[in-house]
Amino acid sequence: MPAPSTLGTFLRAFTFGHVRQLDALLGEALVRAWRAGAGPGEGRLVIDVDSFVGEVYGRLKQGAAYGYTKVLGYHPILATRADTREVLHIRLRKGSANTQKGMLRFTDELIARVTRAGATGVKLLRADSGFWNVKVFKRLERAGWQYSISVRMQKGIRSAVETIDEQAWQTIEYPEEGEAQIAETTHGGRRLIVRRTRLLGAQAQLWPDWRHFAFLTNRTEDITVVESEHRDHAVVEQVIVDLKDQALAHFPSGEFNANGAWTVLGALAHNLLRWTQLIGLPNSTVRAARTLRRRLIAIAGRLTRHGRSWTLHLPARWPWHGDYITALARIRELPAA
Repeated sequence: MPAPSTLGTFLRAFTFGHVRQLDALLGEALVRAWRAGAGPGEGRLVIDVDSFVGEVYGRLKQGAAYGYTKVLGYHPILATRADTREVLHIRLRKGSANTQKGMLRFTDELIARVTRAGATGVKLLRADSGFWNVKVFKRLERAGWQYSISVRMQKGIRSAVETIDEQAWQTIEYPEEGEAQIAETTHGGRRLIVRRTRLLGAQAQLWPDWRHFAFLTNRTEDITVVESEHRDHAVVEQVIVDLKDQALAHFPSGEFNANGAWTVLGALAHNLLRWTQLIGLPNSTVRAARTLRRRLIAIAGRLTRHGRSWTLHLPARWPWHGDYITALARIRELPAA
């Protein structure tokens, strides 16, 4: 393997334009993978947008800063596919960047990328309150997308919630120690769905009042379906965990563009692992990237060459031998581009 210094020299050669070229490569790889069978086609596509803090420790890291978490690092934004955990789009930002900085441009690029990749079915974008932006709503509506994006309990939202009749609240399933209800109204001409929760029993002394969580949406389905699926936005955290368990466990360079390139390369490597599973093992139920790496990538195998032919030697009594051969055979059967 190349020495770490060799990798650093390679990454430091990247400019902002090179990072954008890598981003285009990520988009083209998505197009090819979806055409090969990993895409949703005419099916429903659910996309989650979120940001996270990539912690660093060097004080001389270009662009690293203390953000709202009071942790030194970068603040990347990413969009993921909910059912397969693919990274559809990612961009490195400075650590002091506001949560929704660049969100409108990011949304434009995401819409174009998904369209080029061949997703023709219903598309839903979910996000938390950090990405609440009327311009984003209008852009998604213009593109024909559905959305459900959380909103903060500001004065206008709180006033709208207070107009909901007490009889309109309906109880939903919740742990025994608490109670949850949902209702809906409108705000700014858009559908506002609200969930309120409170503790019961002895624990109610800690938090006896209702806590409200609201989101805006243009979906028209039943309120219980829309509210339940909005809470599933939390699956994006599992993708972030996978990325931090792989390349984004650290940012190797002191230069911002080098780390920007590293971020896109990390997402591409993550997607290659996911596509190996989607195309090679479509019936697999494994979710954690670490497990996939251990079973399909990090194996004690070796290649030998005899008589102008290559032979792959794999461990004896290896429990995932069948999965490996099946995935390899399926991928080799794919037609050439």
